[in-house]
Amino acid sequence: MILSSFKRRDITSRLESTPYDLLVIGGGITGAGIALDAVTRGLKTALIEKNDFAFGTSSRSTKLIHGGLRYLKQLEFGLVKEVGSERAVVHQLAPHLVIPEKMLLPLTEKSLGATFTSIGLKIYDWLAGVKRADRRKMLTRQQTLKQEPLLKSDGIKAGALYAEYRTDDARLTIEIIKTAASHGTDVLNYCEAVQFNYYEGSLVSINARDTYDQSIITIKSKCFVNATGPWVDELRMLDHSMKGKFLHLTKGIHLVVARTKLPIQQAIYFEVEDGRMIFAIPRGRTTYIGTTDTNYNGNKNSVVAAKDDVNYLLKAVNNNFDSVDLRLVDVESSWAGLRPLISEEGKSASELSRKDEIFISKTGLISIAGGKLTGYRKMAERVINIVADRYFEDRPLKSCYTDKIPLIGNTFNSFEDVEKYCIQIEAKLLTLNMEAGYGKYLVHNYGSQTDAIMREFEKRNEESIDDRLILAELDFVIKYEMITSPLDFFIRRTGLLFFNMSRVKDKMNLVIKEFQRQFGWSSARVKLETENLELVIYQCTQFEDHE
Repeated sequence: MILSSFKRRDITSRLESTPYDLLVIGGGITGAGIALDAVTRGLKTALIEKNDFAFGTSSRSTKLIHGGLRYLKQLEFGLVKEVGSERAVVHQLAPHLVIPEKMLLPLTEKSLGATFTSIGLKIYDWLAGVKRADRRKMLTRQQTLKQEPLLKSDGIKAGALYAEYRTDDARLTIEIIKTAASHGTDVLNYCEAVQFNYYEGSLVSINARDTYDQSIITIKSKCFVNATGPWVDELRMLDHSMKGKFLHLTKGIHLVVARTKLPIQQAIYFEVEDGRMIFAIPRGRTTYIGTTDTNYNGNKNSVVAAKDDVNYLLKAVNNNFDSVDLRLVDVESSWAGLRPLISEEGKSASELSRKDEIFISKTGLISIAGGKLTGYRKMAERVINIVADRYFEDRPLKSCYTDKIPLIGNTFNSFEDVEKYCIQIEAKLLTLNMEAGYGKYLVHNYGSQTDAIMREFEKRNEESIDDRLILAELDFVIKYEMITSPLDFFIRRTGLLFFNMSRVKDKMNLVIKEFQRQFGWSSARVKLETENLELVIYQCTQFEDHE
């Protein structure tokens, strides 16, 4: 299934003329997982998203497939067991995109202590079913400082190494959506649910607005799932079913600095003065730092890092690493996202559970809220089990088997195969004088689809090798990933706006010109898209005192 940016009208026509078994509203990781689970169990499925796929939380997480070690402190053993064991499953589904990452946990005088930490990590490994080779390893003080010489030695008592996985959350989401589409799901971004329609008190269709031409279409379905993350309560209000529990939004920010400014040797999970835990994770030529956890009541469509939060993270790093003096000017980029948690009276932002919950209204709208990136597949399974029981008792569905469906881009037998492929692509690009690491970037983003990008690259005739490469990548995502703007490209398909801001600034005019050529944009549209991109660059690099 080709998710071409030029096929919107065809998809809109199908959405309006097809009676579906299930319509998923929301194109983040949760909605994507639900669509894939549903279609592979035999349901005629559609998915719509009012912004771009992965626009919200699913492009603004810590970008880890992790088991939630800190949730052991809150005694959420069930959550740790589920998401911990899911890490290896998701890695197998997309080994190019979900990459093993050893995490160093320094233990200080304020920490629980080596014995308690060892027991906790042992429980963590046991709950998560971690393979022997990846199980926790306790370190002495000397071993910890050797593992990461940049750590301030004062107060370090010991340390631990344990296994996690790094990913690109937005790329993971889009590959799940593409995989669902390859099985027959009709999907459309920039299509907003604006009205629910009922018959005898039951939800039977929705009216949806195409953001680009403002046309309204009616989509009929037997069942409707609200998987809109931070916007879940807005759809519940549209359904007049806002009763009982509601969302409590908290904001988390991440900062990106040059690797030379924070030259850590590996990923670190360290405790700061107020007891919170912070990640510092190397990625290519950068290191990123996060996260914060503060209550949020602002604009959900434009979430940015406030100066206080930025200074909090910079101070946390400066206090824990030798010869590091990060300042505001060192921040190359940032992102801020919302956690759609379930409200619990008397609990602080950090104390709120990350567990998902499902609400079913009298009209039949099924809403899912909460949850974690890592647990997307199990959340989807629970939702479709409910759908099957409520709507398809007379039509037995297959059991969930998404743990056995490789995502688009995964033609590898193992992570070792991914590494060999990286070496092959990297070698080819180095002969063309591309910077080291670009081949790895392509493979980790696109997997075996990198071949298609390289074929397009070889067909192009721009004088600059660098220009040919980024235009080949752009052409691929226009043809296969339904992008409609430079922001879709630079944020949610490539991650360049977060992890290679200089490349964005260098190539933005070239990319916008190619959009104009392919989509026939007017000069006014070019001006608008340029301003939109410049605004987001400003928001990611310049920080105000307010949210």
